[in-house]
Amino acid sequence: MCSHQLPSASADARTVHLAHIVAAHPEQGWYLMCDGTIAFDDSGELLPDGRSVAPHRVTAGQLAVAA
Repeated sequence: MCSHQLPSASADARTVHLAHIVAAHPEQGWYLMCDGTIAFDDSGELLPDGRSVAPHRVTAGQLAVAA
């Protein structure tokens, strides 16, 4: 693993990760980051220490409607 630090429990879940992708599995909807984090297409994360970050889903009211 690399030297990137995991976000602290008090950090905003939308904090940008500095880690890069080391294994991509878009057909399954997940990516392994160099710090051991597994990032999912729905924006959720599973951290190496067992903590999870809930998905940051956009509400229907925030979606733009194409004409």
